[in-house]
Amino acid sequence: MIGHNIKMLRKRKGKSQEEVSSELGLTRSSYSGYENGVAEPSVDTLILLCDYFIISLDVLLRKDFSKLNEREWEEIDKGITKDIKGANLRVLTTVVDFNDNELIEMIPVKASAGYTSGYADADYLKALPTFNLPFLSKEKKYRSFPIQGDSMPPVSEGSHVVAEFIQNWTTIKNGTPCIIVTKDDGIVFKIVYNHINDNQSLQLCSTNPFYKPYFIHVNKVIEVWKFVNYIASDLPDLRFDDNQLRKSLVDLQKEVSEIKNVLIRN
Repeated sequence: MIGHNIKMLRKRKGKSQEEVSSELGLTRSSYSGYENGVAEPSVDTLILLCDYFIISLDVLLRKDFSKLNEREWEEIDKGITKDIKGANLRVLTTVVDFNDNELIEMIPVKASAGYTSGYADADYLKALPTFNLPFLSKEKKYRSFPIQGDSMPPVSEGSHVVAEFIQNWTTIKNGTPCIIVTKDDGIVFKIVYNHINDNQSLQLCSTNPFYKPYFIHVNKVIEVWKFVNYIASDLPDLRFDDNQLRKSLVDLQKEVSEIKNVLIRN
């Protein structure tokens, strides 16, 4: 199925086997063997193919591309292989109390490195500390994430952000502070600007102007959680707690980044 899938992806791009193999640094015979099913690509080659065709490894391995409808192909052409609208059910493992009420799982710093692989693992979540905030809506799902670094003042390192699970990523409003769980960088806390319709990505900005904004493709995103509140052991430094100034700095960062992108494209 892998060979058939990459063959369909190549033809969808209007590329020949020689062009693809050359661009990937493979021999023509090796690439032809992968398409024809006479050779199995290594893990490193599979990752190379996924990066080239802008598709997730899970989709490449599990889906039969001959059964895709035109809407699904249009999403693949745009580089979207995630269910960004939450149209399909996302299984969100959760912990409940004796009365079947959902609890808020707290991800400790020591356990945060394993969250990208354990977020849907019931055993991983059961081992985490949990708590309840009665003033939060019972109709929504919350989780608490540790903050590391100094990129998002006044939320300081060592604090925990309580955040609400976002099912449909297209509904994220520009300027929303979110926890983004990523494949490559783990858990990050940033101000999010939604560019899914433009270039299938989210722009992530810090409130600390020393950190530059950057884009992340939706295929690199595992989960998105919207900031609700945070728990800290110390008070923020009120001398720098000028929300309007901070918002202006974030907006300025975003504008500069967008200007640079326009200049690069031109």
